[in-house]
Amino acid sequence: MILAGLQKNTLVDYPGRVACTVFTAGCNFRCPYCHNPELVTGKPKQMPEDYFWNFLEERREWLDGVCVTGGEPLIHEDAPEFLKKIKDYGFDVKLDTNGSFPDRLRECLPFADYVAMDIKAPLEKYESVAGVDARDSVKKSVEIIRSSGKEYEFRTTVVPEFYSEEDALAIGEWLKGSNAYYLQQFVSSTDLVNPELKGKPGYPPDELRTLCNKLKPFFKTCEARGI
Repeated sequence: MILAGLQKNTLVDYPGRVACTVFTAGCNFRCPYCHNPELVTGKPKQMPEDYFWNFLEERREWLDGVCVTGGEPLIHEDAPEFLKKIKDYGFDVKLDTNGSFPDRLRECLPFADYVAMDIKAPLEKYESVAGVDARDSVKKSVEIIRSSGKEYEFRTTVVPEFYSEEDALAIGEWLKGSNAYYLQQFVSSTDLVNPELKGKPGYPPDELRTLCNKLKPFFKTCEARGI
């Protein structure tokens, strides 16, 4: 596993847990609004795995969970073994994924307690947003997650240039009946994969709440984050 960083403490990344977040390097998507461009298109500074395992050993009594995010963690063939080792240390595991590796996702599920999958767009617009045509893989991953019996959420970073009310309702129809769907406010104050988006405004909070309210009938839980 190629590790690129570690957030040693978070109260927001893993619902109901005091956790740390480990960042993996590399991603097969090219979402223009991604706020981790160094993990996607650059050459991030690598963190030795031994440092991470030593950190977990020291924090056994202080942390409940570990978030594994990226980049895209499942781009790495050894992701299942990596998650299993975290579980062996006694931590709950939350896996973040873009859903483009359904077979590897299935291999990881025995070692994941919570799965968060990014939904980039309605299926027909996926390639234009993600930069690759991953529709079949994404559809499979959605069904794998929904039938897994695990805690899960779907979530979309809401960028006005790529996400309209029509798109929101199309996603609602596609994911209807799912446990949880979150709209995440777009933040453009950091470096992005597409630098032209830096400084662009996200949706006004009231408009984001309105979108969220229109989606609530489709999901058991639907909330807006970051507003």
